[in-house]
Amino acid sequence: MPADKPRQIRLGLFMQGAGHHVSGWRHPQAEFGGENLGLIQRIANTAEQGLFDMLFLADGLASAADMHPSFVVRIEPIALLSALAMSTKHLGLAATASTTYGEPYHVARAFASVDHLSGGRAAWNAVTTSYARSAANFTRGEHPSHDERYAIAEEFLDTVKGLWDSFADDAFPKDKESGVYVRGDRIHTLDHKGKYFSVKGPLNSSRPPQGHPIIIQAGSSLPGQKLAARTADAVFTAQQSLEESKAFCDSLSRLMAEEGRARHTLHVMPGFCPVVGATESEARAEFEKLQSGIDPVAALRLLSDRIGHELSGYNLDEPLPDLPESQALQSRAKLLTQMARRDNMTLRQLSNLVAGARGHRIVWGTPAQIADTMQEWFEAGAADGFNIMPPFFPTQFERFVESVVPELQKRGLFRTAYEGTTLRENLGLERPKNRFFEG
Repeated sequence: MPADKPRQIRLGLFMQGAGHHVSGWRHPQAEFGGENLGLIQRIANTAEQGLFDMLFLADGLASAADMHPSFVVRIEPIALLSALAMSTKHLGLAATASTTYGEPYHVARAFASVDHLSGGRAAWNAVTTSYARSAANFTRGEHPSHDERYAIAEEFLDTVKGLWDSFADDAFPKDKESGVYVRGDRIHTLDHKGKYFSVKGPLNSSRPPQGHPIIIQAGSSLPGQKLAARTADAVFTAQQSLEESKAFCDSLSRLMAEEGRARHTLHVMPGFCPVVGATESEARAEFEKLQSGIDPVAALRLLSDRIGHELSGYNLDEPLPDLPESQALQSRAKLLTQMARRDNMTLRQLSNLVAGARGHRIVWGTPAQIADTMQEWFEAGAADGFNIMPPFFPTQFERFVESVVPELQKRGLFRTAYEGTTLRENLGLERPKNRFFEG
């Protein structure tokens, strides 16, 4: 959105089959949507009715049956986005694809295809794949270190963007009279030869409707922030307090300035798990019901996963032990460690908190109270929007759309109609120029 226009909150739906709370699937009103296309389409339609910017599908490259029900099985996200493109008209369609265990040509082609099928609504969450267990499913040898994964991602992203620019926008006259279907002088062969990838090109897809599908970055470590400052249109992050989120946004602003980018060209969207009730006591009771269903073993495994170290041998009623730096989720491990130290939390308390939303902010209350928190973060410059993470589906998400969204609209903080037909237009972001063809 141009800097002179009023800011409005951006909303994404983080769709997760069993809900985001580790015990959410056990709630009497919960339905499991991991492989249930009909339910997922219903949820997507609810998001569109609520004028959400996008629906986001996370992905993993290994099954993790011992931590969270949503991690056991997942539909391949590009296939699912293609199905959702047929049952939605305005909603952005975002999914994860790995830069460590993938090929630039495959990723460029897949997201270009979704962008064409959806009329310009695709978004790619470019992740480096934190977990070493994923390496066992690919013929790649050892899992790369944290910093090398980001070096790979840098080259991967640049290559993908180059492939999306293979054809000028006017490359296909399709002139029956002259017999010219495609203009050879409007095709660029990338011929990329780098440290990690060799890609000839051109891509066998015309330029996507958005020019480039929206790029999302989700790493909050310094290498992740630097990558986002150079390449991303949106950032998904986990932040527990307004002050920490504001500091994160300020850091990104400085890095973007070094890249010659204006801050309004990047939307920071922290994860936000709302538990909505008609009254404060009802919302609190709903949250406590979810917490009472936590399996302590699964919660500790989930915390071990996020911290990057096995914690099962430690006393649950003692503080988090001193641990070496993780090579997996560095920013998440740092966030959780700092929170545990600051709030004098025991291992049990920390694992119970992580079970709620894996380190993302949990807020329970009335629609007005939840809107208050969102407004406070937004107006303080601690967020440009939020990635909504319902504890279970579909009821809690429906409550958010039916009650919190109108509250935000009443305050003039959220749209009352979609601004355009593409995700890039709805996010207020310019269509990027083709690096090889200016006209």
